[in-house]
Amino acid sequence: MIQVGATVPSFSLSIAGGGNLSLDDLENQRFVLYFYPKADTPGCTKEACAFREAQPLFHQVRTKIIGISKDPVKKHEKFGTKYDLKFTLASDETSTTCEDFGVWKEKNMYGRRYMGIERSTFLIDENGILRNEWRKVKVAGHVEDVLTAAGKL
Repeated sequence: MIQVGATVPSFSLSIAGGGNLSLDDLENQRFVLYFYPKADTPGCTKEACAFREAQPLFHQVRTKIIGISKDPVKKHEKFGTKYDLKFTLASDETSTTCEDFGVWKEKNMYGRRYMGIERSTFLIDENGILRNEWRKVKVAGHVEDVLTAAGKL
């Protein structure tokens, strides 16, 4: 699992709108990777809309926003269109990137155990170094915390 101060692992993910996004594509750019369990569910929608509303502020601090879940690209496209999300939504259907970042976890809901994404966010600098991480994210106030950290890079 990645640690703060380490270089983030290489990745290549399919993105909504077509094409792929890799770590190489983000060279010399600051970016946020936020992992969310499932598109168009209440918590994930609230988080995505909070990032959408704060996107101009992230732009001011030269930080790109990228949302990642295991949802297929088509579901990301519908989600992005429905909520007018202008940032990149990426699909990790194989869980490779989720596992590299340590967000693919066993969960327990109403006594049922299953594997899923633990809501988590990572702030990466222009050199591909992980500068901040937020795990087990609670949506309220989270985007503001990430924006504050991005502004300090």
